Amino acid sequence: MKFFTTLLVLFTLFLACEKASLYKNLEAEMTIGLSKIPSKQENKLAFNTSKSAYKNTAQSIVFVAGFDEDDNTYYTNATAYFKSKNNHVVEGLYSLEEIINWLNTNANDINYKKIHIVTHSNAWRGMSLRGLKGGERITLKNIGKTSEMLLQSTLGVTDETSIVFHSCGLGNNPKLLKELKNIFSMDANPKVTASPYFNIFGGKYAAHYLAQPFYVFHPTAQSPGPMQLAQEIEKTYPHETIDWFTALKTREETTLGTPYSYRFNIPVEWEFEYESTDDIPQLNSKDAILDFVSDNDEMALAMYELNVPLEKFRWTSKISENTLKIYGKSTVLCVLKPVMDVEDKGNYVFPIVENTAVYTTL
Repeated sequence: MKFFTTLLVLFTLFLACEKASLYKNLEAEMTIGLSKIPSKQENKLAFNTSKSAYKNTAQSIVFVAGFDEDDNTYYTNATAYFKSKNNHVVEGLYSLEEIINWLNTNANDINYKKIHIVTHSNAWRGMSLRGLKGGERITLKNIGKTSEMLLQSTLGVTDETSIVFHSCGLGNNPKLLKELKNIFSMDANPKVTASPYFNIFGGKYAAHYLAQPFYVFHPTAQSPGPMQLAQEIEKTYPHETIDWFTALKTREETTLGTPYSYRFNIPVEWEFEYESTDDIPQLNSKDAILDFVSDNDEMALAMYELNVPLEKFRWTSKISENTLKIYGKSTVLCVLKPVMDVEDKGNYVFPIVENTAVYTTL
C-alpha cells in the first residue's frame, strides 16, 4: 500500500516579459504550494514613502514590483523607461498588499490619475506579483483569498483612476483582470487595463513595445531540429505568415519588426513515498511513466493545467530507498512577433493603454 508524503510539482520557467535577447540561461523558480520569497534583495531595494516626495510629482505612480536576477534586466529597463517619462517610480514592493498600503499612506488628499504596476506573468502559472506580503503568487485560483484579506478602501483611487498592469498576457485573462479590479473597487470604479501581448522593455528599436508570442515544444535534449519544429508551429498557427524556420533560429531583434525567438525549459517533479519498496512501480520506459502520470488524477490535472502535451516532455524516474521520483522536462521555443502600427507602417504600435486594439480594459 502506498501513501504520499509529498506531491511536489516544480516548474522552472522564464517569466516571459523580459527582452528576449537578455534571457540567456536565466530561469525563475516557481512551485505549486510553495513560494520563492524575496529575501536579502528586499533590503537592497529602497523605496520612498515620504508624502512630500510624492506630493510634488504628477498624479501618476509606477510600482516596479520585482527585482532582476543575474543578467536579466527587465525591471531595470522598465524603471528607466518610466523615469524617462517623468513618472514617480516606487521599487521594493512585491505584493498588492504592500502597494495598497503605500497608496493609502501617500494619498495625501490627492487622486491618482494612473497607477502602473510592472510585474512578470506567464501563460502557465499566473503572475509573479503576490497578493499578500510574503504570500503566494497571484493566480485565478487564489485571488479570491487575496480579495478577502485586502477588503479595504484604497485612498486616492476614484472612478477616473486608470490602473495599468504591465504583465505579459494578462489581457488574455479577463477573469483574473476582473478579480484584480474588484480589489480596488470597494469605494470606486476605476479602469483596470492589461495587454494580451508581451511587454518588452529596453528593446533594440524601442524602449517599450508589445509582441505576440507563439509556442512550440519538444522534449528537452531531444529536439527534432528547426525544420520539423517550424512545420509543427506552422500547423498550430496556420493563418500566420511568419518565416518560422528563420524565426526559430534568430535569437534577438535583427531588424525592426522581424520576429525572433528564445527558448526556456518547463521541468516538473513529483515525489511519492511508499510503505514498502515492494510497492514501488518499476517505471523503466517513457510509456510506463506516461501511463503512471495519466492514471493519477492529481498529476494528470496538473499537466492538463500546464497545457503542454505529455509527449513533449523528456521523462525519467528514480528510486531512492522507499521514495519514487518522477522527472519531466520540456523545452519551449517562443517566437515573438512585434506588434506593428497598421496606420504608421514600418513602426511598432505605440503602447498607449487607451488603444483598445492592444489593451484590454475593464
